[in-house]
Amino acid sequence: MADRSIDSLALPLEVRAKLAELDLELSEGSDAKEFPRHGCEEAKHNGTALLPKHPTELHAITDRTFVQLDTKSNYNGDITQKGYEKKKSKLLGAYLPQPPGVESSLPQERRTPVTPSSSSRYHRRRSSGSRDERYRSDVHTEAVQAALAKHKERKMAVPMPSKRRSLVVQTSMDAYTPPDTSSGSEDEGSGQGDSQGTPSSSQGSLNMEHWISRAIHGSTTSSTNSSSSTQSGGSGAANALADVMTQTHIENHSAPPDITTYTTEHSIQVERPQGTTPRAVPKYGNAELMETGDGVPVSSRVSAKIQQLVNTLKRPKRPPLREFFVDDFEELLEVQQPDPNQPRPEGAQMLAIRGEQLGVVTNWPPSLEAALQRWGTISPKAPCLTTMDTNGKPLYILTYGKLWTRSMKVAYNILHKLGTKQEPMVRPGDRVALVFPNNDPAAFMVAFYGCLLAEVVPVPIEVPLTRKWEENSAPKTPSVDAHQCARDAGSQQIGFLLGSCGVSVALTSDACHKGLPKSPTGEILQFKGWPRLLWFVTESKHLSKPPRDWFPHIKDANNDTAYIEYKTCKDGSVLGVTVTRIALLTHCQALTQACAYTEAETIVNVLDFKKDVGLWHGILTSVMNMMHVISIPYSLMKVNPLSWIQKVYAYKAKVACVKSRDMHWALVAHRDQRDINLTSLRMLIVADGANPWSISSCDAFLNVFQSKGLRPEVICPCASSPEALTVAIRRPTDDTNQPPGRGVLSMHGLSYGVIRVDSEEKLSVLTVQDVGLVMPGGVMCVVRPEGIPLLCRTDEIGELCVCSIAAGTSYYGLSGMTKNTFEMFPMLSSGAPISEYPFVRTGLLGFVGPGGMVFVVGKMDGLMVVSGRRHNADDIVATALAVEPMKFVYRGRIAVFSINVLHDERIVIIAEQRPDSTEEDSFQWMSRVLQAIDGIHQVGVYCLALVPANTLPKTPLGGIHLSETKQCFLEGSLHPCNVLMCPHTCVTNLPKPRQKQPEIGPASVMVGNLVSGKRIAQASGRDLGQIEDNDQGRKFMFLAEVLQWRAQTTPDHVLFTLLNSRGTIANSLTCLQLHKRAEKIAVMLMERGHLQDGDHVALVYPPGIDLIAAFYGCLYAGCVPITVRPPHPQNIATTLPTVKMIVEVSRSACIMTSQLVVKLLRSREAGAAVDVRTWPPVLDTDDLPKRRPAQIYKPSNPDTLAYLDFSVSTTGMLAGVKKNYCWEVEDSYTGAPGIYTQALPSISINQFTHNMSHAATSALCRSIKLQCELYPSREVAICLDPYCGLGFVLWCLCSVYSGHQSILIPPSELEINPSLWLLAVSQYKVRDTFCSYSVMELCTKGLGSQTESLKTRGLDLSRVRTCVVVAEERPRITLTQSFSKLFKDLNLNPRAVSTSFGCRVNLAICLQGTSGPDPTTVYVDMRALRHDRVRLVERGSPHSLPLMESGKILPGVRIIIANPETKGPLGDSHLGEIWVHSAHNASGYFTIYGDEPLQSDHFNSRLSFGDTQTVWARTGYLGFLRRTDLTDANGERHDALYVVGALDEAMELRGMRYHPIDIETSVIRAHKSITECAVFTWTNLLVVVVELDGSEQEALDLVPLVTNVVLEEHYLIVGVVVVVDVGVIPINSRGEKQRMHLRDGFLADQLDPIYVAYNM
Repeated sequence: MADRSIDSLALPLEVRAKLAELDLELSEGSDAKEFPRHGCEEAKHNGTALLPKHPTELHAITDRTFVQLDTKSNYNGDITQKGYEKKKSKLLGAYLPQPPGVESSLPQERRTPVTPSSSSRYHRRRSSGSRDERYRSDVHTEAVQAALAKHKERKMAVPMPSKRRSLVVQTSMDAYTPPDTSSGSEDEGSGQGDSQGTPSSSQGSLNMEHWISRAIHGSTTSSTNSSSSTQSGGSGAANALADVMTQTHIENHSAPPDITTYTTEHSIQVERPQGTTPRAVPKYGNAELMETGDGVPVSSRVSAKIQQLVNTLKRPKRPPLREFFVDDFEELLEVQQPDPNQPRPEGAQMLAIRGEQLGVVTNWPPSLEAALQRWGTISPKAPCLTTMDTNGKPLYILTYGKLWTRSMKVAYNILHKLGTKQEPMVRPGDRVALVFPNNDPAAFMVAFYGCLLAEVVPVPIEVPLTRKWEENSAPKTPSVDAHQCARDAGSQQIGFLLGSCGVSVALTSDACHKGLPKSPTGEILQFKGWPRLLWFVTESKHLSKPPRDWFPHIKDANNDTAYIEYKTCKDGSVLGVTVTRIALLTHCQALTQACAYTEAETIVNVLDFKKDVGLWHGILTSVMNMMHVISIPYSLMKVNPLSWIQKVYAYKAKVACVKSRDMHWALVAHRDQRDINLTSLRMLIVADGANPWSISSCDAFLNVFQSKGLRPEVICPCASSPEALTVAIRRPTDDTNQPPGRGVLSMHGLSYGVIRVDSEEKLSVLTVQDVGLVMPGGVMCVVRPEGIPLLCRTDEIGELCVCSIAAGTSYYGLSGMTKNTFEMFPMLSSGAPISEYPFVRTGLLGFVGPGGMVFVVGKMDGLMVVSGRRHNADDIVATALAVEPMKFVYRGRIAVFSINVLHDERIVIIAEQRPDSTEEDSFQWMSRVLQAIDGIHQVGVYCLALVPANTLPKTPLGGIHLSETKQCFLEGSLHPCNVLMCPHTCVTNLPKPRQKQPEIGPASVMVGNLVSGKRIAQASGRDLGQIEDNDQGRKFMFLAEVLQWRAQTTPDHVLFTLLNSRGTIANSLTCLQLHKRAEKIAVMLMERGHLQDGDHVALVYPPGIDLIAAFYGCLYAGCVPITVRPPHPQNIATTLPTVKMIVEVSRSACIMTSQLVVKLLRSREAGAAVDVRTWPPVLDTDDLPKRRPAQIYKPSNPDTLAYLDFSVSTTGMLAGVKKNYCWEVEDSYTGAPGIYTQALPSISINQFTHNMSHAATSALCRSIKLQCELYPSREVAICLDPYCGLGFVLWCLCSVYSGHQSILIPPSELEINPSLWLLAVSQYKVRDTFCSYSVMELCTKGLGSQTESLKTRGLDLSRVRTCVVVAEERPRITLTQSFSKLFKDLNLNPRAVSTSFGCRVNLAICLQGTSGPDPTTVYVDMRALRHDRVRLVERGSPHSLPLMESGKILPGVRIIIANPETKGPLGDSHLGEIWVHSAHNASGYFTIYGDEPLQSDHFNSRLSFGDTQTVWARTGYLGFLRRTDLTDANGERHDALYVVGALDEAMELRGMRYHPIDIETSVIRAHKSITECAVFTWTNLLVVVVELDGSEQEALDLVPLVTNVVLEEHYLIVGVVVVVDVGVIPINSRGEKQRMHLRDGFLADQLDPIYVAYNM
């Protein structure tokens, strides 16, 4: 032994004392170990000894027997021999003989180099004791560890979230915030702890790991690994988890173990030989290289993680999903069926329990004011209240004489010095706010009694906004978070209470008044939500002395309101409970009798004196009995947690009022104190004794302080509520042989509201202590918490209700809620009330045990009903804290609450993590908490979030403000540092996956135009043959001929005008100029390009005049043009390969372009991106030949090819459905540059180019001309990209055919000048304009705040007749409405804004023309839409989706709605694929693969029955036709076409069809920082990508909100949430999202996400 060579007498006294204490600790520990421990022989550090199993078990309550458990426990944990030796060596280290060369004067630990491991040990030393003892129970801890042991062999396969490096919290010793030892009341859902003076905590924490390991493995030998020190980077945790979680191989870079996977490789009972070291889990990667949460290199991570998640989710869930059914019209969520095996109450109906009779004592005063007068005049020198400073010295002693005179002074000033004599501000009965800091009870007491004497009603509240008055004299520590001190949570709700009470005056102290925020003029600012108040300082120096002849009128207690106590509800709202003067007096009398108070007793009060137990004992009952109160302020408790015990000893106090947290803090610090004695204490009132977990604090406190004179019978837990005041209190007895009542209840039974002994699993139990008997003069009963207040059975949990004069009477101003709470009549099972007197609901859940003892098991406010079972928030907190809390949870601060998602409550746990926790620690702790709660409570946790230390909203005394925390969570303002969502395991009430029914075949009834009793959904535009017009262009079959004719007849007529970003004309073309330029280009193609008829030419031009000229030059030469967007100069590496691919796929014989683009194509960057040697010949049209061609080419057949409209389409697998083609991505690189550098070459590609014949081109131009009434005198503004689709047609073709002038505005110019388009429309007095959604969005966002300045610049949109959005998607009704509303001030007619619809097979199907009815909007049920049904609903209905008509059907176009699978026609208002028949349908795909079946299916489809002769083209879009009551230009009823979405983009999930835009719209609404969203599926998992416009700290806030909204509105569980920067989601020139590119970028790890969450 280390100490053999040392003379113990030579050691200092302090060291000898510590050695003696160690010996005592070892002996106590070995005594405690005699009890069987279910395979574990050591208790956790800082925990009470495990409760022994008593032979008498608690049977059903009908037996009326309870286990009386002997709980002699050892607070410091059972020290092992090894731990004893280690501690002893440490103590003696400085006194051992030193080896040569070592300086003996230095203490041993000073010579230890500060390595990472010793540094982390230092962390532990400072911060162990984060356990909150009031939530501790060793029976419970054992249960938690046993539950975790069941998961031991389940290899974790939960993918850790990926984080950007900047999000990983950098922690150091400087970042550590010392505990602020804040006081959490039991209703705050928080555990509090203090780390001051905890000895040898690193040993304790290691003991704990060792203990868990032993508990799980059932081993009696010590593990060398479990007691190894923690290494830097959290590998110690990984080593410990090797014991705890698994012994299976975890391959290199594996994610943490899986909480849903089961392996049976090893048995749970693993005996290890002495000295063997278990296999450690490999580290998760080098922290230096970490890009994501678990340190695995980024490449090829995402797909592996998703596969990991899929494998995990394939495991069977508990509970199994039941069968659901789907109504004909809407999905019905599962209604939870009651479990046939659930326990049910079997006892007899209980009877009301009557308390002892309230004794009538002759000298009891007739009112509290009379008592004050009596003591103030008879014993003016008697001390009433002693306040302490932060050094623990008496600051001020308030005598009864001073209290009486000062209260009178306050009363006089309130009544006579506020307002005028004629109009006093305050009259008797008015409400007055009392605003005093927690360190000034004397001023509060004077003000309170002053109000009683003046007969005004005091409303005590907390100081708003800041707590710096409490901190003034306290040492400044970083523990007070500036963010939290900015405002106390719930201050606004307090303001609402004051307003509803009609408060206009606030009494306050001088110090408090000086600290309130003031305006420059010195006036106190009005707080948000507060009424305007007159602040009145109650210090005597500010008050007038009352006249000698003035005395307050002291009456006997009556039914007038004495005071209003505020109560914070579960939802954060604040209510005022009114207490009458007779209730106040009776309550004081009942407390006096129950507590046996006598005159001149001394009482130490640690509680808040403004409300609840602290007010009732420390301010009211004390005065009635002339007692002396020693008030311990919160600021003193922070500095010296032992202060209250020292004051009990110093003042020989008989009574102390504390909470569990105060006992716990004393335990942590008690070793520093020798000279304390608690023999004077006859009653230790535990204010939160009703909390089921306070029993642990009581036992631990008794165990430690019994040697200091504390008697077991002194500890008196009580139960109270704001409504019923004191409900029950344990009486102090002299009979030490009568132990308190204990009950060990089955947690499973409790969740069904039934009292049972847990006979199967002895670990899932709740140990509760009694809170004494019913108050004198009161009657108590227990009623069912829901529905009719029927009396409970004797073995049933219910809400405690009290009938007593000493209770609150109402919620001020809320008669409805008052009736339900304060005027409740309990009923017998026969339906008769048990009493004619009303009972008051206490909000406490419990039962009455043998001998009338009251037991409380929870609170109504903390109750969470999940799938029909009841769980208490405090129980969940306790379980979470039993999972390695000292390593992880900061000061035990955990908030548990439920949120309603999808018609059920979902449990959310928010914990503050220690500043030194690693990412790995966090994730492992969260995983273990999920396992523990699942094992103990059999309930899933929906969301588990970790926030930085000290950041949760606080109550005035520092506890967690639960409702504010919940509000922050739902608003997305908590800023967690880690989130784990488990919707897959929690949500079991989803609708049944849809089973598709066999479709009705051709045998269905079809008569004329009716299918199954409905009109066939078909419609057509005007018949081209019947339209009379003077269209001269009709006589020409080809566009080239029309241009030649216009050059001859109207040579100087301007066809095109190009604007630059300044709004000035950059270039223009007349008919003749265009004709001549086209001729020169034709010559160049033939001579320099040596091209033949039918050769393909790629036109690579920026938007402008050159492109148009080159197009007509190709027509003149007989070549086939293909328009291609030029590469982006800043992003050549990404954009040039697309250009190259289009050129190769279209088999272009040459490229025509401008000089600028030629330089770009030959640049060094271009050479790095593609092989420039393989380009076809490049012709520069800036250098044209001077002469004309010999002849202009004229096609021999109108069906020959005019041009190719090119788009690149990717093919892939989506949600298990084979996709033939996807969205065009010809310009996807307009999104975020550099993201998709290597994406395109790796995609399997089918290049589709649809062919436009000369006949189709002319027919399309004519159709548009007729629909929009375009003539040479018209001007049309076009702000579109001219490379494909209708944009190209409007930019290049229509002007030549119709002769109108096109004002061309390249969309790229709007990025420089957002108002360019609208200014041009106004300046040129344009009647018709065309734009894209991206242009409209740019104007809406960019010009939103500039409408006034635009108006002053003369912008006027009153002439606009049609403003058409060119799109290939469902109309974006929100955007068009926003645009219309925004520019209504600039005289834009909202009816002018409309959309068009076209697709590959037909570029223009619908276009809102000048004549005909306005576009209509209908509302459809989104749920029916998922089942491919259309169900019209009213606007504002739940799940309603607005759909706007996609414009009018063009002349010559016929539409039919067909079933995409059976190809049969559908009825009116039925959802199906839109098929189109028209002269301007594209003639087919130009494909190098010769995909004939696809060609035939898309362009030459026929109906399976009905009209089987007509040839239709399939658009690939779902929609429906609906006949409206409006009339069209022909006088017939108008058929409106509604486009729902693309078939190839729709996602099949759970057998239903979802359109991405619907989910994206919901997600964007979820949080203000989400600017854009895109969704896609991968391996049947829904992936949601959101762009975050805000701080990266907000990224994790979005995960729960996104999951919630998709679940609530779409009944889908999100698999992966990806948070990215703004601009990452690729969008093409038409404003359409490129979701497939996004998917490929995500799977290739190219998005650089801020955060990726994998939902369990």
